[in-house]
Amino acid sequence: MSAAIEVHGLTKTYGDLTAVDDITFSVGQGEFFGILGPNGAGKTTTLEMIEGLRQPDAGRVRLLGENPWPRNASLLPRIGVQLQASSFFERLTAREQIRTFAALYGVPAVRADAWLGRVGLEDKAGTRTEKLSGGQKQRLAIASALVHDPEVVFLDEPTAALDPQARRNLWDLLGTLNESGRTVVLTTHYMDEAEALCDRVAIVDHGRLLELDTPSALVRGLDADVRIYVDAALLDVDEAAAIPQVSAAERDGDSTVVRTKAPSVVLAALAERQVLEGLQVKAATLEDVFLTRTGREYRA
Repeated sequence: MSAAIEVHGLTKTYGDLTAVDDITFSVGQGEFFGILGPNGAGKTTTLEMIEGLRQPDAGRVRLLGENPWPRNASLLPRIGVQLQASSFFERLTAREQIRTFAALYGVPAVRADAWLGRVGLEDKAGTRTEKLSGGQKQRLAIASALVHDPEVVFLDEPTAALDPQARRNLWDLLGTLNESGRTVVLTTHYMDEAEALCDRVAIVDHGRLLELDTPSALVRGLDADVRIYVDAALLDVDEAAAIPQVSAAERDGDSTVVRTKAPSVVLAALAERQVLEGLQVKAATLEDVFLTRTGREYRA
């Protein structure tokens, strides 16, 4: 797979703050690539330097084989960008907004209107953007970034303002974006979203690249316990801790949580005790990897 994006030694500082610290990675053509990190980790700054919106202090970027900085006009029709905070032209309806963006790239109005339908905004086509909800504006911004059929799409927290139903519907759309060879780069705070959509993910914190691999490989590399949730009325913590192959047992609300690296052994023991009613089994997830590598403290 040839690289759509190549980043080597990328660095950006603001006074004493190093926002991006010597990051290196590549994104293959047709790949769905995720960048994950806490608030202030450097995700957006990294994207902006790749997109050509911000000048790096050190390192180099190649986007579709070209330098994005200084602002490269030849790249603009080939990329689509949905920013964290999007602004629209004042007093225009959703249909007028997307048709305006489409016209900048010579895209017919009928194709622009079709994108409103693909993001579920057909019934809001005649509504002025200032009357749209936050989630509706987010979907309009995504449609505007895709209306000219770009080769590479950058999505900066695209589902942040969406309700669960709208998020899932948008996942279906995003999952089809690279089927025809389109490259997608996504930043998100939703680990389930990254697991569902991304071929590979990079975890960054304090401007540095901590992990880079497929979501499944990162989870396997964590070697974490499987968590088994049992009704506490059926099994108390002391009983659970005495079961062979249980590494830890604790109370969590109405459940006794059993941790083990041998779930089949423990489940067999629980079956013998006839405490399987309402039982839940949870393996490690990408969120566990994320919290292990970046910590659990609150980030403002």
